[in-house]
Amino acid sequence: MQFPASPYEDLFVAWLCTGPNSVISHESALTVYELSDALPGEIHIIVPRTASRRKAGIRLHTNRLAADEVTQRAGLPITTVARTIADVITGGLARDQIRQASHEALQRGLTTRENLLAQAVRRGEQTSLLMGDLLQSEENP
Repeated sequence: MQFPASPYEDLFVAWLCTGPNSVISHESALTVYELSDALPGEIHIIVPRTASRRKAGIRLHTNRLAADEVTQRAGLPITTVARTIADVITGGLARDQIRQASHEALQRGLTTRENLLAQAVRRGEQTSLLMGDLLQSEENP
């Protein structure tokens, strides 16, 4: 029997390989939200600290996730838009790509300025300062 292909087939396979408590994150989540043109070279997934560390083609992160930082999209567990943007900031994604993603997310109503700032504050001073700068430039283009 043939099943229709999903545009996120590779993410489903990676998620199934990493276990039911894993969550699509970082650049992979940006792709699902259609907030980035860049295709990540690896699939990014947040896993519990007890998970296996090595999976070919999968970049595992062991960050803790609060319940309000996870949602469902396209049938996959995925970090929220605000959490995703905070993750790519701390992960070192190019500032222009972060600016594009946050601008697009705000324009499309996928998150709010308040949620972006709150997530950035949770991640520390560096992330908070960068998010503040990005939101400031959003107000004053």
